Amino acid sequence: MSWPVALPALDVRGYIYRIHAPAHALRADRFRAAFHCHDDGPRPRASDRFDAALIWRAGAERTDHADLTVHQH
Repeated sequence: MSWPVALPALDVRGYIYRIHAPAHALRADRFRAAFHCHDDGPRPRASDRFDAALIWRAGAERTDHADLTVHQH
């Protein structure tokens, strides 16, 4: 199952990472996976605030964040 995870970054942009995890995976585990994917890349530092992340199941609509950059992992 895929979980898009949106992380706000210090460059005032947001970045989305598609995390593959089972339905019973903890929300914190999905956040940690996305945060580490972001940290490994060349982009500006993402917020490490768990409550700032948006996490939803793939296929669910997210139309309130049109300026997010998507990264597949």
